[in-house]
Amino acid sequence: MNKKPIIAIMYDFDKTLSPKDMQEYGFISGLGMDSEEFWEKSRMNMVNHNMDQILAYMLTILQEAEGRMLLTREVFNELGRDVKLFDGLDTWFKRVNEYGRSLGVVVEHYIISSGLKEIIQGTEIARQFKEIYAAEYCYNEKNIPIWPAMAVNYTSKTQFLFRINKGVLDVTEHKGLNESTPEDKKRVPFRNMVYVGDGLTDVPCMKLVKSNGGHSIAVYSQEKNVADSLIAQGRVDFAVSADYSKNSQIEKIIFAILDQVKAVHRTIQLQKKK
Repeated sequence: MNKKPIIAIMYDFDKTLSPKDMQEYGFISGLGMDSEEFWEKSRMNMVNHNMDQILAYMLTILQEAEGRMLLTREVFNELGRDVKLFDGLDTWFKRVNEYGRSLGVVVEHYIISSGLKEIIQGTEIARQFKEIYAAEYCYNEKNIPIWPAMAVNYTSKTQFLFRINKGVLDVTEHKGLNESTPEDKKRVPFRNMVYVGDGLTDVPCMKLVKSNGGHSIAVYSQEKNVADSLIAQGRVDFAVSADYSKNSQIEKIIFAILDQVKAVHRTIQLQKKK
């Protein structure tokens, strides 16, 4: 019996699934700061310490919370409950999964984000993802963050595409990730991948997926100039509004991609029977 083809849909989070950076829903205001002040302090940490941008904002979170907010894994999860999502996401995953099942295609959803994993895990859609790859802290015995465990920047995001491609999903497993794997043994071929993002920090993933036969989609909420420029530069296949409602443009695109995956899989199976 032929295995059902797997299609992996991979999403950035901030401004892709949510209108703003996740830290702006409760955390920054809870410190009595505005967004501009927080991100400027983060930028200065980056400049003054010659830091990676993601490590800089993770440091800023700990610095600014000291004496003002007790941070634990549970507090981050609670902050996730306040994160606003784009229209339609409450039913999006069910609709896409059901359409995939009707075709005999297995759909898997992944997050690849520079935001905080702990906050994403607290959102109402967290259970929809097979894996959430994002920045996260390690914690002491009191469950208080003490050090970065993972920082995911715009270039390191690409490693997770290869993890999904080979089925090596555990971030602590490197041997299997780096071993040579025959194309027909890879769990999710690049042609069965879709990357959904909103801007320049997603470009390495968008380009890698697209250049290897998959599909990349740029979404926008208000200003579409960045998405349009990504189309013009050949970095993405589609630029659409970040509206995930039933019969939306992105739903039509995803359904069409699922149709294509099914057709290609069927063609390959027929070729093997020659």
